[in-house]
Amino acid sequence: MKEKYMIRHRLMQLLYVAVDMLSAAVVWLLFLYFRWLALDGRIAGWGDFMGPAFDFSVNDSHHPLLVFPLGCAVLYYLSGYYMRPGKQRWTSLIASTLTVSALVTLVTFFVVVMDDVSGPEDVMRYYKSLLVLFVLQSGVLLTFRLVLHGCFRGRMQRERVLIRTEEYGSDYEIYRRIAELFPTGKEIALTSRVYDILTGAAQIRHIQEPPVVVVSEPKMSDSELVMKRLFDVTASLLALVLLSPLLLLLALGVRLSSPGPVIYRQERVGLHGRPFRILKFRTMVEDAESGVPQLSQESDPRVTPIGRWMRKYRLDELPQFINILRGEMSIVGPRPERQYFIDKITERAPYYCLLYKVRPGLTSWGPVKVGYTDTMDKMIQRLNYDIAYTENMSLWLDVKILFSTVGVIIDGKGQ
Repeated sequence: MKEKYMIRHRLMQLLYVAVDMLSAAVVWLLFLYFRWLALDGRIAGWGDFMGPAFDFSVNDSHHPLLVFPLGCAVLYYLSGYYMRPGKQRWTSLIASTLTVSALVTLVTFFVVVMDDVSGPEDVMRYYKSLLVLFVLQSGVLLTFRLVLHGCFRGRMQRERVLIRTEEYGSDYEIYRRIAELFPTGKEIALTSRVYDILTGAAQIRHIQEPPVVVVSEPKMSDSELVMKRLFDVTASLLALVLLSPLLLLLALGVRLSSPGPVIYRQERVGLHGRPFRILKFRTMVEDAESGVPQLSQESDPRVTPIGRWMRKYRLDELPQFINILRGEMSIVGPRPERQYFIDKITERAPYYCLLYKVRPGLTSWGPVKVGYTDTMDKMIQRLNYDIAYTENMSLWLDVKILFSTVGVIIDGKGQ
């Protein structure tokens, strides 16, 4: 089920990219055709506005015809349009398309078309050409997107699940149902209570339905999620390159400290409840758990001397930059846990599954405030901080958490 959802999601993203690039090629060809008609005098009054300062040959336009769609796709990606293909509402789809069309028009004129302005006549030419390109860009792109969105609208609606809370006997049953649905990739919504409506948590998704609370979507906008992912990739690459001497020294220290592998791989549960293998420098003796998951204690005899030092400064977590590059984790996000302990936590805090809406992280508010969790009470305390993070997440909050994390590392409070 999980693999099927991922494949379907990727195919949808590729389809949306292909349609957008096709629309961009159509826009460029129509713009060239319009300019040819104007310069040839077939559109009265426009020839002067498309004069020498804007003249480029149709025969020399094959390079822009290749570059323009690629450039558009990059800007569309940065706008967040491909994050959740097919799930946008009509109003947000139209608004985002008009906004990105204006951006594409401006970038095109400043990078490709615009020459030095030598007088008022040139300014008027720019304005009129700018208007033509914007009308073509927004009109064609919006048409293509609306047609594509209409084709998949019914399917996307079938992939939404509305949980009517009044039909369940307890909060535990509701969250168990949510946890079951997360791996399917469906949009999960709950019928709202009066409190949800008064606090603004409830949303009107469809006129035919009551206000609902969507629990499967992150609070960040799609464009913010893109910026967050770009930061994750860029920062992780830089960290792996700049810290490579330290990584080699730590790997050597782990190898010499005790028998066993340098990198410890352990299955954790991440985005949408999907398991993945987290990477860490090994800090314990080999076969420390003997098959039974155990929480690490403050003076745990299983921890090696170098492992205790790495934990103090959180250096054992550095290999997780590879998990971030793979897309399994983010730099800032709830710490991922093993299924064994998730089951234990869920017995007391059934809302754990609400963390599945975002990628787990290298650091978050929970680990900063609580640190290593050696008791179930601390694990639940950390969970509550992480839930609060997911409900208030923003790029600025990520920055503040990163600064707090640096302070924890410098003070050696990692354990």
